[in-house]
Amino acid sequence: MRLKTVALALAAAALPLLASGEVHAVSGELTLYTSQPNEDAQATVDAFEALHPDVEVSWIRDGTVNVMAKLRAEIAAGAPQADVLLIADTVTMESLKGEGLLLAHEDADISAYDPAIHDADKTYFSTKLITTGIVYNNEAPTVPTSWRDLEDEAMAGLIAMPSPLTSGAALIHVAAMVEHPDFGWAHFEALEKNGVQPQGGNGAVFQAVAGGEKLYGIVIDYLPIREAAKGSPVTFVFPEEGVSAVTEPVAILSNTQNPEAAKAFVDFLLSAEGQALAASQGYLAAHPEIASPEGFPQLSEISLLPLDAGKALANDTEYKERFSELFGG
Repeated sequence: MRLKTVALALAAAALPLLASGEVHAVSGELTLYTSQPNEDAQATVDAFEALHPDVEVSWIRDGTVNVMAKLRAEIAAGAPQADVLLIADTVTMESLKGEGLLLAHEDADISAYDPAIHDADKTYFSTKLITTGIVYNNEAPTVPTSWRDLEDEAMAGLIAMPSPLTSGAALIHVAAMVEHPDFGWAHFEALEKNGVQPQGGNGAVFQAVAGGEKLYGIVIDYLPIREAAKGSPVTFVFPEEGVSAVTEPVAILSNTQNPEAAKAFVDFLLSAEGQALAASQGYLAAHPEIASPEGFPQLSEISLLPLDAGKALANDTEYKERFSELFGG
């Protein structure tokens, strides 16, 4: 209810835009496929519909892997249902773009953003930053500040890591580290030597560190930051070399039956109001002028590890196979 109230308040604050003509009247039905948590998805839809009351949005939520499986099955059957896709990572979007399944939104205003986080052809747009860094249990003897710290033999047997075979964020992290000139596969070889046994997703990593089973972990930011605020004995670190990130991009499917409403939905997510909503939900907004949620540094203070989504897509199988050879599984 709190998030819904926030969403409606944000939308109400933006309603004067309708009168000024900056928000164009759109109508009809719109179908959203998303990997957002249910509460976040509902708050996002509520805020959009408050701005565009003549649009009725239906939405389906699941993990990115399952969302894509459903979408691809529909495409194979010649009956895709989604108009808009809001999922975890740009690599998946790059795949869809390469197949000609995304509709470019040439008029999308991304002038305030770092152009590096959006598709240059305007077929998909990043809406937030969910970074991967280091979490440590507050009882840990060493406070890590660098990815190199995890290679120290003093941490042998004490590190948890999600598997890129399970987690999209983990796969993005592997891609960013492998392609980084200062790390490469040597970093993961050092982790394997230190007894790291990657398994499961980020939630399992967080639980292992919070419960003291492990003292250090590689994990997405909002889990430990949110839970530390509730009293969990953990601290999240943004390593000095930078962090990898998934950006929850949004895209319009080329088969959309309501392109104007779909473009309006994208515009809302990229607007200051949409970005403020993301921050209110506890995420780093992609818009540089939106204040970060409590517990997060400002966006300008965070260094991102570079990621070439096209290269990551091309090397996807290679990354997974090499990782499996190194760690088993």
